[in-house]
Amino acid sequence: MMILILSPYHGGSHAAWAEGYRRYSQLRVELLTLPARFWKWRMHGGAVTLARAFMAGDWQPDLILATDMVDLTTFLALTRSRTAAIPTALYLHENQLTYPLPADPTSGPMRRQKGERDLHYAFINYSSMLAADRLFFNSQFHRQALLAALPNFLKHFPDYQELDSLDGLAAKSERLPVGVDLRRLSQADGRPKPEPPLILWNQRWEYDKNPADFFRALSAIKETGLPFRLALCGENFRRQPAEFSQALASLASHIIHAGYAKDGDYRRLLAEAAVVVSTAQHEFFGISMIEAIYSGAYPLLPHRLSYPELIPPAFHPHCLYENFAGLVDRLQWALTHPQERDERGRLLATAVTQYDWAKQAARYDERLCIAHSPACC
Repeated sequence: MMILILSPYHGGSHAAWAEGYRRYSQLRVELLTLPARFWKWRMHGGAVTLARAFMAGDWQPDLILATDMVDLTTFLALTRSRTAAIPTALYLHENQLTYPLPADPTSGPMRRQKGERDLHYAFINYSSMLAADRLFFNSQFHRQALLAALPNFLKHFPDYQELDSLDGLAAKSERLPVGVDLRRLSQADGRPKPEPPLILWNQRWEYDKNPADFFRALSAIKETGLPFRLALCGENFRRQPAEFSQALASLASHIIHAGYAKDGDYRRLLAEAAVVVSTAQHEFFGISMIEAIYSGAYPLLPHRLSYPELIPPAFHPHCLYENFAGLVDRLQWALTHPQERDERGRLLATAVTQYDWAKQAARYDERLCIAHSPACC
């Protein structure tokens, strides 16, 4: 069986997902991609370019697997002479309807429309969902959030709102977590973490990750006099956010790394990290958290979004916080109880091995085989 992945924004987590699946799948997986830039134009015009490339080649897939950045209706319309009988699946890494808007309307991805959501991109997601035979979401949280938001979205339109289509979308959708190439990392091996303990930020330097609360918590810890080191990893797609500029000054004596970390440096920092923290207001899955937990970092995460799915329920009271005070309390505990912290970290590292591509690829093969033909497996 041959699967063709359409990836018009092929970079970062989207590229890692597609290439990881191709590497570990027992099926034949091919990629049709475009560079990861100009995301709005990729959602508008990427399908046209991908369709042209498809028609110019000799592709004969048994199943087409498109990412949420593809306008699947346009792609299928332009290739219908060759794709009319080919089953299609849509993988939703994210969506343009429930992605949070910035508080500052002059920053972030919506700045050109002054912070207002452009519903055209949400409609591309919706129409692509209608066109696909199967829908796969990276988390149950993501699935529930989008399906819950669609009714009000459709009611925004004046007539023929197609609310009856939503039951069909729910029926053909399921959770299929992202696979992560964990084998390239060093798993927690029982050795104690270096002192002073290293606190890790390994997410994008963007508003939706809520760095302000992260640095506010670190300031509270700094005032207690507890020793710690700090590594600020992650990509930055705009001018350096003000929160990071201020932190680079106020926490300078604690910082051992600031900025994007290349793979070797990143793996080293993961192995050293005693604690990884998220204060995110948006997370549909959490690859960076999985990587840190696998490496033995003790996670402190908000009790919302996709995080409760990543952490085994027995650890929820310890690792998931309800409010800012809960974050500070758990962070202070983690810094003052190294033995218990590292032991819990090792247990959690074992728990997240389920997301390794070596295990996830077989599940993908099964679900996509069934998407191709329920009787084929």
